[in-house]
Amino acid sequence: MLAAARAEFAARGFDAVTLRRVAARARVDPAMVTHHFGSKSGLFRAALDVSLDPATEIAAVLPGPLDELAARLLGRLLVLWDSPAGAATIAAVRTALQDEDGTALLRDLLLSQVLRPLAAALPGPEAERRWRVELVASQVAGLLLTRYVLRLEPLASAGHPAVVTALGPTLQRYLTGPLAPASVEP
Repeated sequence: MLAAARAEFAARGFDAVTLRRVAARARVDPAMVTHHFGSKSGLFRAALDVSLDPATEIAAVLPGPLDELAARLLGRLLVLWDSPAGAATIAAVRTALQDEDGTALLRDLLLSQVLRPLAAALPGPEAERRWRVELVASQVAGLLLTRYVLRLEPLASAGHPAVVTALGPTLQRYLTGPLAPASVEP
């Protein structure tokens, strides 16, 4: 079932894949897919070998003042990434980036489970909100790479409050601050 799911997600993307289509490809009853993975999101995470539920984690940081969203987001990411499940997720990201199919799966996971819900919580036109969350993603990806993959010091061993204090204002500007007018044009 996982091989069928990986192939379907890589070929069609998260939004276009159905549990029935994965079941048909795997030649099993659709109820088996639901029984083992619970939902399309659960199947997708299993196909990527990600144990954390990004949609749940994003939903947990969205409530609260918008001007404090970056600090909540960074704080939560750091706690998750420093956990055993986070270490497994980081390993899954490394693996996913090694081929085009894995990269496509990771991109779909980020778009469907993280970036779209985050963008929906922001005010403004859709194109601007997408631009804002992609800027946030670029900073967060850089943090993941430098702190957890390359382990560049002193960032790799900095405490969570120091990282949030250093990066939080930049992420908050991306989320709610002024953007250059040309930056959101197609």
